[in-house]
Amino acid sequence: MKFLIIIPAHNEEKNILFCLESLKNQSFRDYRVVIVNDGSTDKTRELADNFVHENAAFQALHLEKSEHEPGAKVVRTFNKGLETLNVKDFDIICKFDADIIFPENYLAKINEVYEKNPKVGMVSGLVKVKKSVFEKSLAFDFKDDKRQWIFENISSKNHVRGPIKSYRKACFEDMNGLRSVLGWDNIDVMLAKKNGWEVITVKDLWVKHLRPTAYQYRTQKAEKLGEYFYNIGLSLPLALISSAKSALKNKSFSEFFTTVKWFAKQKGERKLSKEEIRYIRNLRWREMINKNKK
Repeated sequence: MKFLIIIPAHNEEKNILFCLESLKNQSFRDYRVVIVNDGSTDKTRELADNFVHENAAFQALHLEKSEHEPGAKVVRTFNKGLETLNVKDFDIICKFDADIIFPENYLAKINEVYEKNPKVGMVSGLVKVKKSVFEKSLAFDFKDDKRQWIFENISSKNHVRGPIKSYRKACFEDMNGLRSVLGWDNIDVMLAKKNGWEVITVKDLWVKHLRPTAYQYRTQKAEKLGEYFYNIGLSLPLALISSAKSALKNKSFSEFFTTVKWFAKQKGERKLSKEEIRYIRNLRWREMINKNKK
């Protein structure tokens, strides 16, 4: 299978070479990589250009202006990368973050899953973050003898995480691509399932995440959660239940009210069809019922 890897990057001068080197060192070689520099103001552009100059499987696209919009921006940047090559020439489409370090067998393992099971539409490994100081000399060492890396526990180990998305092309097309809204990286999983595709995480395969997910938005967690619940099409009863579950988990009554308030404030047109919204609502109800039965 042939992989198309798109890497959106904004001000990643500290991390991007680790990411690119780890992809360059992959045992699986049938891939093309497009780095999409989203208006960086640091040395990301220079580093990307120098790397591309020496590695033929890589190319760079530079966007002049970056607009701050969580969720939507990264998808738009990704889509710009897709436009640079003919997607028909590829079997697997990947959206990887620029602050990820991959083990050298990562693509080979992912490819193996797709090859063995034609019903699989999405695959990834697990994401781990450092619990101590990052040692550059051990950047590409995945033995982790010092136990420096722990699972980034912000979602289930069964969830294909946003920083390391991969899609079978047919699945990607069935989903009609990615939706440029906050929550796109959960919407895609639900739409893959809606179209009959299996979603797989390889539990013994992991990557290093150099910058924890959405660290800059932690103070706005409840607001973003309300916006996310709206974007994925939840009804008010579902949003209330989901907000309550999150608030109970975090032992915060204020979080519940803030989340519901921000859910109610959303007035924009959802980027999901009525059929997709109906499926997602039914899926959420089924998941809640099944979880309560266990």
